[in-house]
Amino acid sequence: MCLIPTINSRKFFRKEGPVVFDILSNEFSRQSHFDYPYPSRRTVVYGRQGMVATTQPLAAQAGLRILEAGGNAIDAAVATAAALTVVEPTSNGLGSDAFAIVWSQGRLWGLNASGPAPGNMTADWIRSLGNQEQMPSYGWGAVTVPGAPSAWDALSKRFGSMALPDVLAPAVGLARDGFPVSPTVAYFWARAYERFVEELSDPKFQEWFRIFAPKGRAPYPGEVWASSSHARTLEEIGRRPDSYYHGNLAEKIMRFSHETGGVISLDDLATFQPQWIMPISVNFHGYDVWELPPNGQGLVALMALKLLAKLDPRADEEWVHDQIEAIKLGFSDAQEHLADPRYMNWPAEAFLEDSYLDKRRQLIGSRAMMPQAGAPSPGGTVYLATADREGNMVSYIQSNYAGFGSGLVVPGTGIALQNRGRLFSLQEEHPNYLLPGKRPYHTIIPGFLTYQDRPIGPFGVMGGFMQPQGHVQVLINLLRHHLNPQAALDAPRFYWESGQRVVVEHSMPAKIVESLRQRGHEIEVTDKVGPFGRGQIILRNSEGILMGATEPRADGYIAVF
Repeated sequence: MCLIPTINSRKFFRKEGPVVFDILSNEFSRQSHFDYPYPSRRTVVYGRQGMVATTQPLAAQAGLRILEAGGNAIDAAVATAAALTVVEPTSNGLGSDAFAIVWSQGRLWGLNASGPAPGNMTADWIRSLGNQEQMPSYGWGAVTVPGAPSAWDALSKRFGSMALPDVLAPAVGLARDGFPVSPTVAYFWARAYERFVEELSDPKFQEWFRIFAPKGRAPYPGEVWASSSHARTLEEIGRRPDSYYHGNLAEKIMRFSHETGGVISLDDLATFQPQWIMPISVNFHGYDVWELPPNGQGLVALMALKLLAKLDPRADEEWVHDQIEAIKLGFSDAQEHLADPRYMNWPAEAFLEDSYLDKRRQLIGSRAMMPQAGAPSPGGTVYLATADREGNMVSYIQSNYAGFGSGLVVPGTGIALQNRGRLFSLQEEHPNYLLPGKRPYHTIIPGFLTYQDRPIGPFGVMGGFMQPQGHVQVLINLLRHHLNPQAALDAPRFYWESGQRVVVEHSMPAKIVESLRQRGHEIEVTDKVGPFGRGQIILRNSEGILMGATEPRADGYIAVF
């Protein structure tokens, strides 16, 4: 979040010099890394040869196995991502989309592996399904072309150092032999099962229950779950990555679609390609913060950070208010204008222009506002981070969107299809209006930090529309308040929902909660885990030492050597 801790040790460990010096130097490690003002019971993890940070220990260890076998950070990222489809199916799967930011060969690379709407997926077809006002949450009306397997292939071919079958082998073993389900995953699995029992009675959803609830319920924490069909599909992707889009797996996806009322064709799969793109950035407290351009919502985080960068330092309660207002402004523009960039009225860079944001900043006052979009002048998710001894670093995110996604699982494959189409608009005048071949607004966003063209490291906070809010709050902790990476993740967070409504964690100081209410915010205090996202951070200091932090709100884990 954004609080400046007031415990006594702070005066000994907080540096008042340039924050850039703090993070890059060993002095930052000696000082800030003794200071843990929030009760996560976790400490920063250090390493030299390689590091993997993600929400599930077995997935992190899958990536570490690849690093120890001689693979690089890109190989480790693909191995971890594949393992996460097995050990955290509540958030991602073999039918997910993905985005990545990679530092390799002395520069940043961006990858957009989000799929478009199928060629016959039209607004009229959606309305024929009985949905008149908004996109459906389940079934074929919510499914766009899956992109995650294409991301694994693209990353491996461009940057990988190991054969893809070897990289996917740890995930294959987890799926074939089974694994004990971790507590957070079991919690969300049970919630999904209860929801699906109530809402998904159509026979086309029965494969989900066969694969993910073989005992007629969700697995308990510590109970072993396995999927031989998932293992076979991972093996096939390893041997022949194009099977998913041009071969046997594509045939199975198409056949299931046509037999159960969907519109995905072989041509939809065969013509899909992930896109290599250039990340965009703003400078915040001396660092360049990098996000991917639309159709992802990283622009929201960049707008909010740039709005906040020119605000004078204020008391804690005022600063939290300012963050909420800046995030509102970013989201109001995104909800009005953000879409597949081919259909946006203005390029992403127009929303980051100083002249535009200076005007928007003037709207931040002492009271909570009802956000309105501006008009610039022309001019359920998993996250992982990896690093290796050669200097390669990866910020990677993969998601179904909502939990298990559409509820559709391709028989005999373990491919659970995402519901990313849910975020299209059915308002014809909106830039995000559903059209065949168009990518929807996407919530998943990887982040990356650099300083004077030097890589500092990947970061991310998964969780739907919490993601840019989490990026902003964690970076403020790290770069403005000089917290170590673990403390930056530990700190209490807020989640702006809409209008004046803000949900805050129960650990938020009462003084700040009361101040926000007095300023007109409608505050709900909760101890629920879900709304506030789950983050990971890996930073490399000036001596080449890796510093890792993982989310205390999940089963987070740092694998390192």
